[in-house]
Amino acid sequence: MATGTQPSRTEPPTESGTGVRGRTRAAIAASHLRTDRWWLAPAVTAAGLFAFVVYSTWRAFANAHYYAAPYVSPFYSPCLADNCATMRHGPNWGLFGGWWGLSPALLILIFPLGFRLTCYYYRKAYYRGFWASPPACAVAEPHKKYTGETRFPLILQNIHRYFFYAAVLVACVLTYDTVLAFRDEHYAWGHMGLGTLIFLLNITLIWAYTISCHSCRHIVGGRLKHFSKHPVRYRLWGWVGKLNARHMLLAWASLVSVALADFYVYLVASGAFDDPRLF
Repeated sequence: MATGTQPSRTEPPTESGTGVRGRTRAAIAASHLRTDRWWLAPAVTAAGLFAFVVYSTWRAFANAHYYAAPYVSPFYSPCLADNCATMRHGPNWGLFGGWWGLSPALLILIFPLGFRLTCYYYRKAYYRGFWASPPACAVAEPHKKYTGETRFPLILQNIHRYFFYAAVLVACVLTYDTVLAFRDEHYAWGHMGLGTLIFLLNITLIWAYTISCHSCRHIVGGRLKHFSKHPVRYRLWGWVGKLNARHMLLAWASLVSVALADFYVYLVASGAFDDPRLF
């Protein structure tokens, strides 16, 4: 195209003059020019997230089969209600009473799920997978205008850092549960079963995902004008940065591992099989 020439418009601009078909945007008749299967990635993402939502909702409302000594499901830890069936901490914490008979998982899942829902990676994942905003790179989104995260409810994404602090506390509790997984059903130390290995894998991925968070990276090394004056924070920032580069992988791996840990406890607690003891 010669310099200074204008592309011919094949369709009229939108009345509002906003969005990908706005008056200030290049007029391209095709919705996109990609020839690859660009739809596959958002479709797989949507399917994976939908499957986890269905599974976690079922388990959260089940209110059963979440404790098999010495394992407690990560969906139900820590125990905050009187109707919690676990005894790993001795008496139940009972901070919220019976909570009208609802599942104890409903008291705790809001924190790790809130952390993931507001996570920078998961925002991209479900924005593309469910809202098609945009569905893929170089593919126009179907929405006529874009307001970003400046209006309710998306403006609530800004509280991600506070969910990060809550997620750290939850990770500490799950670490404690993993330590207790080295006991047998009689609470004697020196036990290791298949569930112990699953819990070790899960807590490792949970911490890796949590620490690789963008908010953690900013907390560790943000707002510093001279890294040379803060060598410890600089080293931590570099370490967190390396994990941050794998944030997407850790997000999916930890999502699978936490569901696997819960499902394993469910199988053992429901009597499907006994926990294989390694020593």
